[in-house]
Amino acid sequence: MALNLVLSDISSLGNQVLLSDIATMFKSLYFGLLALARLIAAHYTFPALIVNGTRTADWVNVRMTNNHYDNGPVTDVNSIDFRCYTSQTNAKATTINVGAGTQLGIGIGSGTIYHAGVVNVYMAKAPGDVSTWDGSGSVWFKVHEITPVTDGGLSTVTFTIPKNLPNGQYLVRMEAIALHAAESYGGAQFYISCGQINVTGGGSGNPGPKVAIPGVYTGNEPGILINIYYPIPASYTQPGPAVWRG
Repeated sequence: MALNLVLSDISSLGNQVLLSDIATMFKSLYFGLLALARLIAAHYTFPALIVNGTRTADWVNVRMTNNHYDNGPVTDVNSIDFRCYTSQTNAKATTINVGAGTQLGIGIGSGTIYHAGVVNVYMAKAPGDVSTWDGSGSVWFKVHEITPVTDGGLSTVTFTIPKNLPNGQYLVRMEAIALHAAESYGGAQFYISCGQINVTGGGSGNPGPKVAIPGVYTGNEPGILINIYYPIPASYTQPGPAVWRG
């Protein structure tokens, strides 16, 4: 009888330990998933174009980026991912017609661009079929920028395709720079995507200045390496070349 009692006590204790371990495990899993959810919610992707007022389906006219699940940023301005962020997906997209002189929008995956920061939009003309082109070389020119936004709320970035842009197939590169952690080198967060468009009805303009991506930034630019909180900057220098407006 005494032996049975001892064995019963040990079994009960074992069950308690097991239940405690399971509870700890689920607690850790819960907080881990909560942290992941917050991380995903804190970041964003740009999976769609908006042409003639209509938003295209996600990842159809935009190359699917590595962060299509986790929404994480690129922080290394020298990485090949700094161009179109597709080193893991190797994604291509379907090219859509857009008339020169008309508006083109770039839509966010969900929510809004709410981090304090800026936006740059670059384009690069493919030598042929844009769907098989990687965008290498000094071929990129800036067509649009949004200067510092501190209160967020942007769900779409819209700009006019320059009316004198030559006809042809182009990559359109969206770049939202979040500056909330940019006080140290590598702290700026870049949210990037590349869409594919075919420009029609264009002109004979000569876009420029042209830059290579990566290569356009060193990461030490005053608009990239910056403490936006203290002291609060009195002015801001937008990184990258001047906008070509055609």
